[in-house]
Amino acid sequence: MGMAIERWRGRIDAIDQALLELLNQRALLALEVGRTKRAAGLGLRDREREEAILHRARQRNAGPLSAAAVERLFRAIIAECLGAESHRVEARRLAKPRLNGRRACA
Repeated sequence: MGMAIERWRGRIDAIDQALLELLNQRALLALEVGRTKRAAGLGLRDREREEAILHRARQRNAGPLSAAAVERLFRAIIAECLGAESHRVEARRLAKPRLNGRRACA
Protein backbone atom coordinates (compact mmCIF):
# COMPACT_ATOMS: atom_id res chain seq x y z
CA MET A 1 0.00 0.00 0.00
CA GLY A 2 2.84 2.41 0.84
CA MET A 3 4.35 2.12 -2.64
CA ALA A 4 0.98 2.82 -4.29
CA ILE A 5 0.53 5.95 -2.19
CA GLU A 6 4.03 7.12 -3.06
CA ARG A 7 3.32 6.61 -6.78
CA TRP A 8 0.12 8.65 -6.50
CA ARG A 9 1.95 11.35 -4.57
CA GLY A 10 4.68 11.40 -7.18
CA ARG A 11 2.07 12.01 -9.87
CA ILE A 12 0.47 14.74 -7.73
CA ASP A 13 3.87 16.40 -7.32
CA ALA A 14 4.42 16.35 -11.09
CA ILE A 15 1.00 17.88 -11.69
CA ASP A 16 1.68 20.53 -9.04
CA GLN A 17 4.89 21.46 -10.86
CA ALA A 18 3.06 21.65 -14.20
CA LEU A 19 0.33 23.81 -12.63
CA LEU A 20 2.94 26.15 -11.17
CA GLU A 21 4.62 26.55 -14.55
CA LEU A 22 1.29 27.13 -16.32
CA LEU A 23 0.11 29.64 -13.70
CA ASN A 24 3.33 31.63 -14.08
CA GLN A 25 2.99 31.55 -17.87
CA ARG A 26 -0.57 32.82 -17.52
CA ALA A 27 0.57 35.60 -15.18
CA LEU A 28 3.24 36.70 -17.66
CA LEU A 29 0.65 36.87 -20.43
CA ALA A 30 -1.71 38.82 -18.15
CA LEU A 31 1.13 41.29 -17.47
CA GLU A 32 1.54 41.79 -21.22
CA VAL A 33 -2.20 42.37 -21.60
CA GLY A 34 -2.00 44.88 -18.74
CA ARG A 35 0.91 46.72 -20.39
CA THR A 36 -1.00 46.90 -23.66
CA LYS A 37 -4.16 48.12 -21.91
CA ARG A 38 -2.24 50.75 -19.97
CA ALA A 39 -0.57 52.01 -23.14
CA ALA A 40 -4.02 52.31 -24.73
CA GLY A 41 -5.40 54.13 -21.69
CA LEU A 42 -7.73 51.29 -20.74
CA GLY A 43 -8.51 49.97 -17.27
CA LEU A 44 -6.95 46.73 -16.07
CA ARG A 45 -10.23 44.97 -15.27
CA ASP A 46 -12.58 43.66 -17.90
CA ARG A 47 -15.53 42.17 -16.05
CA GLU A 48 -17.06 40.73 -19.24
CA ARG A 49 -13.82 38.90 -20.03
CA GLU A 50 -13.58 37.62 -16.45
CA GLU A 51 -17.16 36.31 -16.57
CA ALA A 52 -16.44 34.64 -19.93
CA ILE A 53 -13.40 32.89 -18.43
CA LEU A 54 -15.44 31.70 -15.45
CA HIS A 55 -18.30 30.53 -17.66
CA ARG A 56 -15.94 28.62 -19.96
CA ALA A 57 -14.20 26.97 -17.00
CA ARG A 58 -17.52 25.88 -15.48
CA GLN A 59 -18.77 24.55 -18.83
CA ARG A 60 -15.59 22.57 -19.56
CA ASN A 61 -15.29 21.12 -16.07
CA ALA A 62 -15.67 17.34 -16.16
CA GLY A 63 -15.27 16.93 -12.38
CA PRO A 64 -14.74 15.67 -9.81
CA LEU A 65 -14.38 19.34 -8.79
CA SER A 66 -17.73 21.08 -8.51
CA ALA A 67 -18.59 24.05 -10.72
CA ALA A 68 -18.43 26.24 -7.60
CA ALA A 69 -14.94 24.96 -6.76
CA VAL A 70 -13.73 25.60 -10.31
CA GLU A 71 -15.17 29.10 -10.19
CA ARG A 72 -13.43 29.84 -6.87
CA LEU A 73 -10.11 28.62 -8.25
CA PHE A 74 -10.40 30.68 -11.43
CA ARG A 75 -11.51 33.77 -9.48
CA ALA A 76 -8.38 33.40 -7.34
CA ILE A 77 -6.18 33.01 -10.43
CA ILE A 78 -7.70 36.10 -12.04
CA ALA A 79 -7.32 38.10 -8.82
CA GLU A 80 -3.67 37.08 -8.42
CA CYS A 81 -2.88 38.01 -12.03
CA LEU A 82 -4.54 41.40 -11.58
CA GLY A 83 -2.70 41.79 -8.29
CA ALA A 84 0.63 41.00 -9.94
CA GLU A 85 0.00 43.74 -12.50
CA SER A 86 -1.11 46.21 -9.84
CA HIS A 87 1.92 45.44 -7.66
CA ARG A 88 4.25 45.81 -10.64
CA VAL A 89 2.75 49.19 -11.55
CA GLU A 90 2.85 50.37 -7.94
CA ALA A 91 6.45 49.21 -7.46
CA ARG A 92 7.54 51.05 -10.60
CA ARG A 93 5.71 54.19 -9.49
CA LEU A 94 7.30 54.10 -6.05
CA ALA A 95 10.79 53.36 -7.34
CA LYS A 96 13.01 56.38 -6.98
CA PRO A 97 15.75 57.28 -9.43
CA ARG A 98 19.17 56.05 -8.42
CA LEU A 99 22.40 58.00 -8.52
CA ASN A 100 25.62 56.00 -8.53
CA GLY A 101 23.78 52.95 -7.22
CA ARG A 102 22.09 54.90 -4.39
CA ARG A 103 18.59 56.23 -4.20
CA ALA A 104 18.28 59.89 -4.96
CA CYS A 105 16.80 62.06 -2.24
CA ALA A 106 13.28 63.34 -2.83
